[in-house]
Amino acid sequence: MHNKIIINMEEKENEVVEMPEDIKLPDNAYRELKEGEEYKPILLGQKKYPELNAWTITWGIIMAIIFSAATAYSGLRFGQVFEAAIPIAIIAVGVSTLAKRKSPLSENVLIQSIGASSGVIVAGAIFTLPASYIIKETNPAVGAEIQVNFFQIFLSSLLGGFLGILFLIPFRKYFVSDMHGKYPFPEATATTEIIVSGAKGGNQAKLLLISGLIGGLYDFLMTTFHFWADTISTRMCGWGERLAMNHKFVFKMSAESILLGTGYPIGLKYAAVICAGSALSWWVIVPLLGQYGAMDVDGVLTSMSTLDPDFIFANYARYIGIGGIAMAGLIGVCKSAGVIKKSLGVAFKAGKQKGEENAVLRTQRDISMKIILFGFLAVLVMMFIFFLFGGMSMNIKQVLVGLLVVFIFAFLFTTVAATAIATVGTNPVSGMTMMTLILSSIVLASVGLKGGAGILTALVVGGIVCSALAMAGGFITDLKIGYWIGTSPFKQEAFKFVGTLVSALTVGAVIMLLSKTYGYTGEDALVAPQANAMAAIIQPLMFNGSTPWILYIVGAVLAILLDVIGVPALAFSLGMFIPLQLNLPLLVGGFLAWFIKTRSKDEALNKMRGEKGTLLASGLLAGGAIMGVISAILKYCGVEPTFMANYIGSPMFNILAIVMFVGLCVYLVLHSLNVKKTN
Repeated sequence: MHNKIIINMEEKENEVVEMPEDIKLPDNAYRELKEGEEYKPILLGQKKYPELNAWTITWGIIMAIIFSAATAYSGLRFGQVFEAAIPIAIIAVGVSTLAKRKSPLSENVLIQSIGASSGVIVAGAIFTLPASYIIKETNPAVGAEIQVNFFQIFLSSLLGGFLGILFLIPFRKYFVSDMHGKYPFPEATATTEIIVSGAKGGNQAKLLLISGLIGGLYDFLMTTFHFWADTISTRMCGWGERLAMNHKFVFKMSAESILLGTGYPIGLKYAAVICAGSALSWWVIVPLLGQYGAMDVDGVLTSMSTLDPDFIFANYARYIGIGGIAMAGLIGVCKSAGVIKKSLGVAFKAGKQKGEENAVLRTQRDISMKIILFGFLAVLVMMFIFFLFGGMSMNIKQVLVGLLVVFIFAFLFTTVAATAIATVGTNPVSGMTMMTLILSSIVLASVGLKGGAGILTALVVGGIVCSALAMAGGFITDLKIGYWIGTSPFKQEAFKFVGTLVSALTVGAVIMLLSKTYGYTGEDALVAPQANAMAAIIQPLMFNGSTPWILYIVGAVLAILLDVIGVPALAFSLGMFIPLQLNLPLLVGGFLAWFIKTRSKDEALNKMRGEKGTLLASGLLAGGAIMGVISAILKYCGVEPTFMANYIGSPMFNILAIVMFVGLCVYLVLHSLNVKKTN
């Protein structure tokens, strides 16, 4: 039927063919096409294959729930949201193998696509909305005006995710087809290889399960039962404490498996850049401020020499990182101006095409432009109602301004996010969201929306935009995987909305759970670095307070200089902003990845070892994150063991942390290198 998408939940047997016997990506999958050359996926567009059915939808939803909870915990605890595409793909391969599915290749792509909504929706929510809890705790006078509820978190995530999907669909052809071989798509490449190799058979799921159990048990014993310290620090020794207080120099590193697992896929180069930013903040700026800096105390300049290095970092040094992150996002927008123009051209061209839907190959068919426009209208209406009656005290004028801000920033950043993921596999969500928050706060304040209501509104606006651009970046990965393998993009697009709905519900519940168990302020609270940054930025903007513009400017100038000399400004700035102990394990993981991948002169063997290492690291990461959520649930229920209380802080408590972390590294290296090349 014209301009309609019909999705048959249960494929008829006489309309569907099974997978081809030769499951192999074409030779031109990863390179640019020659003139007149055509890319033909594994699953041909002229044929139909099992894709959407009860199996794929059920497992997709299960993956969305599990990984939404896991990534929310990891992001709030460490400031790092891991992409769920790879572990979900591995699990999908494992369960389809165990169930002996006849045509797992096409089904697994849909499971991965639905489930992968988790990581991107989580990023949009946890980077912004926990800031409202932080402000309520740290500034009671303002916090009394802020009333946060589940529906605010849920709807901002849901509407932002829907917006990101709708904005990206018209650009699908440009990114995945027109630019074939020009973008490397690192994450999509890895995920595709897993799905394709899994369809051939293998023991990847078993390896992931074992590694996940090791990582989960390791972190569970450490964070819940406190068998050993979760952070290795020079301050555990007397000389280290003196060094910290007298010279403001501290070395500290988290011993958690989830961070080690995160560092492996990041790689040595990127992790080194992040840690270089940390080194500048912690080992240069903090000591200098401690020795020569002064702060304003009731109008009197007072030396910083008596301050703790952690305090100096949190209240001074990290603001330079915030300025750098915001400028890095702006640089990304400027560099993507050409991409935006080209993408729009392709989108409008596709929208003008006439003819029956059935005349378009299955592998080239998107949701129709009429449905997309209807979707935009529906989201607009829902957002209007949400802004007007969602507890943010907005009038009609302010609602219209808020809608305009959301649509402008979401549109501009959509292609930036997609380009970033397609080129380096990293989405600069933090930087672009911070820039959105700063500019939206200024705009909203100019139309009279200030105080607690203004803060909440700006955070909601930032959350919607953040969810939209995170979704755009993640979804382009899913669509590229589908393009390489040959699944139906319109089915991926339609059921991405389902995954988004499930993920938004889950992350809303987890954020509220963690706020009541760990909290986001205080000594033992979750770090929530991005949300803390948002809280620090927005309050002075909304109250005409003292904003550290000088520090922001220094960070912005630094980001420009870094970009000029070819250093990834966003990664470096993130390193300056995120606490040292959370970045150093990334460097260890990146180093182990380099070590594993370079031990042999045989490049094919190195590749196999690297892939096994990625599998094991994904298990450590996913297992640690999932057990982190379980620990939070136990704590919420009042289950918090105290029998190790006298042991905590003892020399053995800290020594054992070093031993266990080294043991985890040895496990990763030895098992990754234990690969035999087969012909």
